[in-house]
Amino acid sequence: MITGLGAVTPLGNDAETTWQNLIAGRSGAGEITQFDSTDYAVHFACEVTDFDPTDFIDRFAHLVVAAARQAEADSGLSIESEPDRVGAAIATGIGGLKAFQDCHSELLERGPDRVNPFSIPEIIPNMGAAWVSMQLGTQGPLSSQCTACAASNMAIGDGLDAIRLGRADVMLCGGTEAPVTEVGIAGFSAMRALSRRNDDPQAASRPFDSARDGFVMGEAGAVVVLEELEHARARGAKVYAELLGYGVSSDARHITEPDPSGLNPARAMTMAFGDASVDPSEIDYINAHGTSTPLGDSAETRVIKIALGEENARQTPISSTKGATGHCLGAAGAVEAIFSILAIERGVLPPTINYDDPDPECDLDYIPNESREADVRTTVSNSFGFGGHNATVVFRRFED
Repeated sequence: MITGLGAVTPLGNDAETTWQNLIAGRSGAGEITQFDSTDYAVHFACEVTDFDPTDFIDRFAHLVVAAARQAEADSGLSIESEPDRVGAAIATGIGGLKAFQDCHSELLERGPDRVNPFSIPEIIPNMGAAWVSMQLGTQGPLSSQCTACAASNMAIGDGLDAIRLGRADVMLCGGTEAPVTEVGIAGFSAMRALSRRNDDPQAASRPFDSARDGFVMGEAGAVVVLEELEHARARGAKVYAELLGYGVSSDARHITEPDPSGLNPARAMTMAFGDASVDPSEIDYINAHGTSTPLGDSAETRVIKIALGEENARQTPISSTKGATGHCLGAAGAVEAIFSILAIERGVLPPTINYDDPDPECDLDYIPNESREADVRTTVSNSFGFGGHNATVVFRRFED
């Protein structure tokens, strides 16, 4: 059961504000403020704004600790009463990129004896999970998934398994990323992965649109509280939705490009359907990976057609919320899981913003530009990552 939500995103510093800005069709993109981007090919990103980490480390850990505290409060959990039965699975694609950058500069400028002794604990990817555990006092299973843009969905799946296997009653599952740094922007830009619409940042992320030219870098931390049913019942917890199942696969093909056949990502989807005992005809909404890249969006269209069958695919509403949030890399799945859950609870499907010129290769219902009211019972969220990592999760309205 999903009993708590927490998010710090480019659309807002909590889950509710983020959701309201999403369904209103707003974009979180703007000029980069974290460094001077004058000499860079890309000058914009989807940054978290007005975020004060005073109470909470590298920024990627700040973001997820804040989100985890929100999720804990939202769920009404009392972790200190049974810390060994509460665990955390917190993903990231890169980890402490800013800390790595700073450590390297210090090494070159001041020498090896002057490197900050906290550099390594700030850099290593598992420290997002570690800080959540230390700050909230969880003593159950603790893991950190580092599988690029599929990492958060895998964290949610690992949390589900921990509860199924009896290793925990509650898991805090999510992801975090803070890649808006000199190295992050320069590196992804050099790959030609980023949009270069410097003159119009808010229109730059345009999933499934024929004029898409790359993704917009985003940062976020997002956490869901995943709880065993009887445990949630015993404390009278509010249930947002039920996590029914997940599936994973790998492309075994290329370091960045998606599987052009669509077969392997589709296998992750069908595995998730099987785990959830859901027929493709029952799916009311898909939150697509939809990064706004030329290859990725057309490939995912093929994936969905294979997994659902052509007829079901054409009847299923789909959106990519990355038009609003940008691509938050290892945090993307957790952010989009929250959107998939709230679509069920609120009966509203988020839009794909900036969808103006349909691509003939992307010919499904992408909920263009305006949110849509609907009776939403079952939702699916896809996450596909560099290196061929594929992960899908399935949520359903909880009917006790």
